[in-house]
Amino acid sequence: MPIFRSLFVAMRLWFTLIVLVLLFIAAYALPILFPLVRVAFVAFVILIGLDAWLLFRNQARRAVFARREVPDRLSNGDENPITIYLENQYAFRTRVEVIDEIPFQFQRRDVLFNAHLNPRETRAIRYELRPTRRGEYSFGAVNVFALSPLGLLKRRFQFEQGKMVAVYPSYLQMRQYELLAATNRLNEVGVKRIRRLGHSMEFEQVRPYATGDDVRTINWKATSRRSDAQGTSLMINAYQDERSQPVYCLIDKGRVMQSPFDGLTLLDYAINASLVLSNIALLKQDRAGILTFSSQVGQLLPADRRTGHMLRILELLYRQKTQFLETDFESLYASVRTHIRQRSLLLLFTNFETVNAMHRQLPYLRRLAKDHLLLVIFFENTELRSLLDLPASDTEQIYLKTIGEKFAFEKKQIVRELAQYGIQTILTAPQNLTANTVNKYLELKARGMI
Repeated sequence: MPIFRSLFVAMRLWFTLIVLVLLFIAAYALPILFPLVRVAFVAFVILIGLDAWLLFRNQARRAVFARREVPDRLSNGDENPITIYLENQYAFRTRVEVIDEIPFQFQRRDVLFNAHLNPRETRAIRYELRPTRRGEYSFGAVNVFALSPLGLLKRRFQFEQGKMVAVYPSYLQMRQYELLAATNRLNEVGVKRIRRLGHSMEFEQVRPYATGDDVRTINWKATSRRSDAQGTSLMINAYQDERSQPVYCLIDKGRVMQSPFDGLTLLDYAINASLVLSNIALLKQDRAGILTFSSQVGQLLPADRRTGHMLRILELLYRQKTQFLETDFESLYASVRTHIRQRSLLLLFTNFETVNAMHRQLPYLRRLAKDHLLLVIFFENTELRSLLDLPASDTEQIYLKTIGEKFAFEKKQIVRELAQYGIQTILTAPQNLTANTVNKYLELKARGMI
């Protein structure tokens, strides 16, 4: 029967029952207590019946209402807000226990909330979930256990059965960077202000000189014409950033990108950074594209900046799956040479642990850098850095720190060797990847290299 499926016993009932059992045991030693214990037991049974009547007297409508509010999609690696709205339709003050059945991927068993609701009162319970994998997440029911003022029994209500939500790359981070870029506050997330070195060749307009303008851009002919008519007033040539430059994010999906950091893999960090960088490139009027690869070339989205292109990038990045095979840079080079004919900025997200690993791919990197502006982005081993910062207390730790220093030195050696061949590099911790990538893109753009 439905009434029994929704009936549960509260802790207060068990505690009271234990006390009564102890009193019955004591009554065998002191028979004078037996009549009093019997009266207490009868009263206890009556209170249970009264509590059940208070909770279940109206079966035609639900005496407690709940609704879960979840975004249409969750942002990978970010804290996503979840809200549960409660409404008490009982005629008395009710204590409720709320258990939200969140997706199993979170591996959490602590989503339990307690609240007291007055008659007709509405309340919102807010908490956050941080997914670390892309894909579909299934929410279960919102279980609400209502207790009357007696608190002996619970009545369970269930709402929001079976809701499926997709976890996309970090669009919340993308929106944050977009908002800060629009309000010129990117420095708040670690993006530096880049001073322009020289000028682009794309002329915009002739305008009056303002304090701080480069005197080398003074247009003396326009100044003389304006001075004749309106007195002395310097005029300068104003230039704008080069626009419509192709910017491609090349994302390595091989096994070197499966190392975890703070719950996310390096691949997910690269995907989140690619999403933000593509959006910034579109805001700068450049064209953004994506190319994924591992043992073979994956998906290619040609660089574009038409309406809806950002949504296509988001959908492509959402569908990327892990591959544990060795990365084939020869296939990458062949694909780039075939499909990317115009000189472009290539941001290659990969990882090299040793100099030998980089040397195996160096011929293909040099060929890519010959036709395009190549920026190789790889990762520091933050766990290794933590080991190196700790003092050594015994011989074993000295050996470990020596080996760690060797690996850390090889990372720096990779940067130096790539620089010898004119290849730009970023060696970054995973948590700083997005800010460092945007910084480098803006620096290259300010230097007129793209």
